[in-house]
Amino acid sequence: MTLRTVIPMLNKSPLSGIPRIKQAFFNSLKGLASVWQTEEAFRQEVWLFVPLGVLTFWLSVTSLEQVALIGSLLLVLLMELVNTALEYVVDRISVEHHPLSGSIKDIGSALVLLSSVFALLVWGVVLWP
Repeated sequence: MTLRTVIPMLNKSPLSGIPRIKQAFFNSLKGLASVWQTEEAFRQEVWLFVPLGVLTFWLSVTSLEQVALIGSLLLVLLMELVNTALEYVVDRISVEHHPLSGSIKDIGSALVLLSSVFALLVWGVVLWP
């Protein structure tokens, strides 16, 4: 079996064009709702993202700096989504403790940590007098 024959089998949606985009959009909203309901860390990061993102409109920064500030916060949310997805996949395979499962979850956590450090670095560099 080649990759060319496997990939069409992975595409489960018979939709194409605008209907596929619409379905993908609503699936994404379901994913966000699921993470919001189940992940305290994601909710906390959103509660930081919203006021800090709004704050950037009152700061005396350039448009590019504002994009960097908001983008660094958005990166934390994105990494939290990746971390949650990794945890869900690991737990779907087995909830039994396994060293590789632990490593995968730790790596996902490291994604969030490093993106948080990056956000702090960006905010520090932009706002340092």
